Amino acid sequence: MSKISFEDIGSVVATFLADSGVKGGQVVKLTGSGRVGPCSAGDAFCGVALEPRAGMAAVQVKGFVPVKTADTLTVGWAALAGDGDGGVKKAETGGVTVLVADVKDDGTAVICL
Repeated sequence: MSKISFEDIGSVVATFLADSGVKGGQVVKLTGSGRVGPCSAGDAFCGVALEPRAGMAAVQVKGFVPVKTADTLTVGWAALAGDGDGGVKKAETGGVTVLVADVKDDGTAVICL
């Protein structure tokens, strides 16, 4: 267990309309004006959905946040994209440049958006 916690540091959360399939903890992309949806593999993401309710989703768009990872990441700056399953992977092209602050053994990482 790490003695360091990045939880909620610099957190900025905005409310968006949510397309079907948006779940808490997954990276999401903009799908329209004020609307987010799940990312396909390789999509650039705008943030992480927190708890969608009644067609709306609170989305963390800045700050430190845990994400599920499909690839083995290392700490430091990285270009990441959606993995198509709610998490992130190393971007083949484009993606979003984030700071990977912590990599955990359980297949998650803490990134700074």
